[in-house]
This record gives sequence, structure tokens and C-alpha cells, in this order.
Amino acid sequence: MPTELNLSAETIRMFIQKIRAASNTLSDAYEDGHEGEVAYDAENLVAVHSHEGLAEEENDDLLDEEIRELLSDLNVDEAAELVALTWIGRGDYDKGDWDQALNEAKERSTGPTVTYLLGIPHLADYLETGLDEMNL
Repeated sequence: MPTELNLSAETIRMFIQKIRAASNTLSDAYEDGHEGEVAYDAENLVAVHSHEGLAEEENDDLLDEEIRELLSDLNVDEAAELVALTWIGRGDYDKGDWDQALNEAKERSTGPTVTYLLGIPHLADYLETGLDEMNL
């Protein structure tokens, strides 16, 4: 019998896409080794900064804020499901341990789940693997 979640698999996949988009833009921003071009006005000897990516940086911040808001809006059961799914995707628990993982996610919660989840490297990968493991 398939596991019934409060969150739909489609909603979790939307979280995965948004988390990946936010993490990809952050890591790509410094890929070429510099933050922005700096040019000097020879007459006035004043540094002139060129920030072509400024609008992108603002959009990245908005995406991160959107993810935080979406995750913060989850109720206790939904947040625990994401944590348990992450743990299964990370290999801490097996598919057959779903109930145990879910109960421990609820019991161990001591602070904002959004802070915990967004602090996990490779969160999107773990969620996706968790969905696959649970056949969702």
C-alpha cells in the first residue's frame, strides 16, 4: 500500500525545483572567480563598479525568500514529512521505516524546520531520492 502524505508529490517536486534554482544561481554567481567588473576612470581615479548581475542577485534573493516562506507555511505534519523524506533520501532510514522516521522528525523538532532543511547540503537531491524510494 503506498504511503499517503499530507503534501502531494507534485508540491514536493515544486520545492525541489525552487531549491535547485536557488542553489544553482548562488553557486554559478562566483564560478568565474570574480563578483563584478571594476573599471577605473583615469581622469578622476575613482573606481566605477559594473554590476550587470544586480537584477539577477535581487531575483535570487526573492527566490530564496519565496522558498523560506513556502517552507515556513507548512504545518507540523507537512514539515515532519519533508524531514522524514529527506532522511530517507539521505539513507538514514529505509522505506519500511517511514513511520519511525516521521515520528522522530516530529519528536526531534526543536526549532524552525525551514532553518534545518535549508541547512542541509544537497537537500533537493535527498528529497528527490526520498520520493523515488517511497515510490511517490
